[in-house]
Amino acid sequence: MVECMDETERYWVNEALGRLSCSAFRAKFVLSDKDRAYARAKGKDAIDRHAREMLRLRVGDALPKNDGKQTPWRGHPVFTAQHATATCCRGCVEKWHHIPKGRELTDDEINRLSDLVMAWIERDLINHPVG
Repeated sequence: MVECMDETERYWVNEALGRLSCSAFRAKFVLSDKDRAYARAKGKDAIDRHAREMLRLRVGDALPKNDGKQTPWRGHPVFTAQHATATCCRGCVEKWHHIPKGRELTDDEINRLSDLVMAWIERDLINHPVG
């Protein structure tokens, strides 16, 4: 989880969020009110677990099924965050995070990408407090 990141990991996450915010496409993503309510109701631990499971399932394989189209655009906060953080398919992971396609992601890579997804979700929740 984000709170458990060491200084190097926190630097990488912040640098990646900065790079991604310069992309008009990536910067346009925000959580829906429904996704924010879901994330708040489930809590950080559950959403973090979902992020790790979804990343492993959807982009973790060397050749994911339907690569480039495997991550829905909505329906869960992690899906939106995956598009915002370029962790939605192996092409985006390779382009933005320099992790080559064609090999299974390591546990460390899944954890790093999950930390990025969680940091993005947490930032969205802070920027959109409960009214």
